[in-house]
Formats: sequence, C-alpha cells, structure tokens
Amino acid sequence: MASKASPSSRLVFCLLISAAILRPGLGWYTVNSAYGDTIIMPCRLDVPQNLMFGKWKYEKPDGSPVFIAFRSSTKKSVQYDDVPEYKDRLSLSENYTLSISNAKISDEKRFVCMLVTEDNVFEAPTVVKVFKQPSKPEIVSKAPFLETEQLKKLGDCISKDSYPDGNITWYRNGKVLSPLEGVVVIIFKKEMDPVTQLYTMTSSLEYKTSKADIQMPFTCSVTYYGPNGQKTIHSEQAVFDIYYPTEQVTIQVLPPKTAIKEGDNITLKCMGNGNPPPEEFLFYLPGQMEGIRSSNTYTLTDVRRNATGDYRCSLMDKKSMTASTAITVHYLDLSLNPSGEVTKQLGDALPVSCTISASRNATVVWMKDNVRLRSSPSFSSLHYQDAGNYVCETALQEVEGLKKRESLTLIVEGKPQIKMTKKTDPSGLSKTIICHVEGFPKPAIQWTITGSGSVINQTEESPYINGRYYSKIIISPEENVTLTCTAENQLERTVNSLNVSAISIPEHDEADEISDENREKVNDQAKLIVGIVVGLLLAALVAGVVYWLYMKKSKTASKHVNKDLGNMEENKKLEENNHKTEA
Repeated sequence: MASKASPSSRLVFCLLISAAILRPGLGWYTVNSAYGDTIIMPCRLDVPQNLMFGKWKYEKPDGSPVFIAFRSSTKKSVQYDDVPEYKDRLSLSENYTLSISNAKISDEKRFVCMLVTEDNVFEAPTVVKVFKQPSKPEIVSKAPFLETEQLKKLGDCISKDSYPDGNITWYRNGKVLSPLEGVVVIIFKKEMDPVTQLYTMTSSLEYKTSKADIQMPFTCSVTYYGPNGQKTIHSEQAVFDIYYPTEQVTIQVLPPKTAIKEGDNITLKCMGNGNPPPEEFLFYLPGQMEGIRSSNTYTLTDVRRNATGDYRCSLMDKKSMTASTAITVHYLDLSLNPSGEVTKQLGDALPVSCTISASRNATVVWMKDNVRLRSSPSFSSLHYQDAGNYVCETALQEVEGLKKRESLTLIVEGKPQIKMTKKTDPSGLSKTIICHVEGFPKPAIQWTITGSGSVINQTEESPYINGRYYSKIIISPEENVTLTCTAENQLERTVNSLNVSAISIPEHDEADEISDENREKVNDQAKLIVGIVVGLLLAALVAGVVYWLYMKKSKTASKHVNKDLGNMEENKKLEENNHKTEA
C-alpha cells in the first residue's frame, strides 16, 4: 500500500540530495503524450544493488523541486506525496516507471527519476510534452451572398480545443488563398481557455469576388502538431451565392409557338442575366414611346392583326439595355357571296365569289354536299342538279388552327314540266304510259282518264333525283281513251294529255325520256364517235400530204431526166453536122 513519507525520512533524503550527482552521459529525454492519455515515463537508470529507495519529482518554473512518489527497495512499499493536481493519477512500478493518467496540459513539466544508495544519488530527467488534436475546422458566420467587385467578409474559420495552437489556411477550389491587398484579407487570432489551457483559433476571410467564383468551393484547414508530428484537418466545402449586375437583357414569347394567330393570348417574358435577376422591367409596345412597368412578364389577350410589330423591354434603371422581338399576328378572312340559303329559278345565272384576305398565301377548297370540287362553282344557267350545300373553306398551312369556312345552300326552283310517252308490250296485251315530270319543289302527279274523270292510283313512281322523276301506269284499253297527267307544286299546276288507242288497234310508240345517267352515256358515246371521226380525218390528211410530197418529188425527177436526154440528142446532131462539113 502507498503511504506518506515520515518527517525523519524526508530529512535524511534532503541531506542526501545535497550530495547528489548526475550520472555521467545521461541526457534529456522527452515523452510525448496525447491529451487525456496515460503518460508513461521510464526511469532510464540501472538499478544499483545497494539501492535504498527510488523517488520521482518535478521542477517548478523557478527550479524548486516537488516530490510526488517514493518507493523503498526493501519494504516494496509505494508512497505518494500530497500533491493535489496528481491525486489518484500516479502509479510507480517496481522498475520505477512512473505513469500519470488522464494527461493534462499542466503535466508539461520536467520530471526527474532519483535512485538513492548509501553513498550516492542518481538522477534521470524526463521532459513531458502533451498534445491535443483540435476540432475539425468549420466555416461559420458565412455571408448570405457575395457581390462582384466588392471586398466583403466571406466568413470565419474556427477550430477549437487545440494544444499547442495550430495554424489556419484558406482555400479556393483547392488552391491556397494568400493575402493580396484589396482582394484577399485574412485576420488570424487565437484564444486560450485559462482553465483547460486549450487554444481556439479563428481566421476571418475578406474576399473580393468575381463571376469566376460562381459555384466555386471554399474550404479551410487547421495544421497542428501531435505526438507523431504535424497533421492537417480540412473543413467541409462552402459554396456562396455570387451577386452580379445584369449585363444583357433577353425577351421571349410564351408559350413558344411557330406562329401566332388572331385570338391567341401571348405573354412576353423579359429576363436579365444578373444575379439576382431583375424583378421589374419596362415593356414597350409597337409605336409606343413610353414603357409599361411590369414584373418580368406582360400578357396580351385576344390579340388582333394590328398587334403585329416589334416589342421591346428594358431594365428599370438602365433603359439603354434593351431586347426586342418581332411578333406577327396571322389572320384569315373569308367572304362568300352569296351565302346562307339562296333560292333561284331554273335557268337563272348565279355568280359566286369566295374572297380571301390573309397574312400569308392560303389554300382554298370547295365542297358540295361533303364532296370536294375540282374548281370553284360558276352558274351561267342553273340546273336542278346544281342545287345543294356548297362550302368554301380556307386555311393557313403554317398556322395551326387558323381555318375559316362559309356555306351556301342553293335551291333551284322550277315550274312543273311534263312529257308523256307510251309503249305497247311485245305481247300486245297491255300498254305502258309514262308521265315524265321535271320541277322543284317536287311536283305531285295525278292521273285521270278523260270522260270518266276517275283518278288512277295504281301507279309506279321512280326516285326523285335532280328535280326529275316519272310515274308509270300499265293499262289494257278496250276502246280509245285519253290519259291526263297533272303535275303540281307551289309554283304552278301543269297538265298534259295523251291519246291511247284500244289494245286491238296498233299505233306508233313514243320513245321514253332519256334519264340523266343515260344522257351522260349518250354524250360519252357521241364524244367517242366524234373523236374517232376526227382521228380518221387527221390520218387522211397526213396521208394526203405525204402523197402530195411524193408526187411532187417524182415530177421533179422526171423533168431532170428529160432534160438530160434532150441534151444528149442535141450533142449527137452536132457531131453528125461536124462530120458532114469535114467531108
């Protein structure tokens, strides 16, 4: 058990100290310990055989000793002196190694191990160094934003509880920031806690930022000394919002469209490239000198064609910084004359015009009863088949949704016209009487037999197409009769009669009325015949021309031959005459 030293032993020990000498060749020895750990100090002396006891002391700043532990070599007992700061912290082993638990900054002293014999005192000094790792540095009091071209405090880098004190370094994007007048200003200070003797280091950074610092990380580090040498701890990154003035203004039209048409709502949006972006602008409409104050957007509703023009916007405080955009409001007007429901008489002329006015070339399509026409309608003489629902439709292909259409409902009216035909059945037992009627509105047909005046209802009617239809009856008259066909509509009542002989009396049949379909077939056949005839005439003409050219060439050749023969005969006669003269 450890016990306190008696007064007599202390007296003896003090006498021995006065005669103590240091062991030759034993120099300084340093023990490094981390704050809070156990300090272990070997005695570093060989234990002599005649050792009486061993003892540890430390030296005050003025050099006076303070004894803290004693161990007898004979009694094997350990005694610790009454030193408050080391109460319950000391441990002295059999080989006189001293351990101090829970190392503190105040333990940084010069300790001495003393081994005492009957005639000598041996000492081995040990210097204790205590180190405390500082806390991870942290950037505090950060500026909410930095402004370009202004020297402004960025923040404080703080690291606490260090021993000895450390040094703080600032970094921008991983590169060391060194002081530079007017650009980088670093102020460093340190404070020591009087109780713990630990240091707190603070470094303030003032920085003149630029747009190049946007999204750039800033960090700081603390460099300190520990038991194993120098070390560095880095802080977390800090990124700052950089404020800079607007240098350019842009304007755009929302929502983005390839083309704007009348009736659309458009929004002009003005933007500045500064940070923070401007919140208010002046908007200038076409032809207006004074700007309209608004937020960064200005809306135009139900735009018309007169809204076409250049639109501008500018900053409130710098009107010379502007942006502009050209807006074209596309339009499409259609005027159909006449339009709506139009009633005309058969044979009348009806001019129809569909007038288009547009911001671009527009396509025009005519429809009749939902069928597309090849060309616009023109009526010099109206027919019943001309009646119907006409639609003139136009559109701008480049502008989505810009279409216009107007309609014309044409009604062609006509008084009833009648033509009656008769035909005897090949069997000779009956005759077919047909009453062909043309008119609009649809005439009602009635049959009567002259003399009796009775109405014949047993009739067969065709469909009413293009203002025409017929009514047919089949009779077997035993005597001559007169059939009367009456056609009546809102315009007029028309009557026509036909004499029909008795079935026993043969008579000439009248041809049936040609239907529109058959008339078209006949017309097509006539066109075909005319085409064939014209083709034959052209072929004959070509053949005649060829023959004429051939004959002309033949006559010319014959003349040349005759001339050559005449010349030969004349030459022959001249030769004969020459011979006679010579004879």
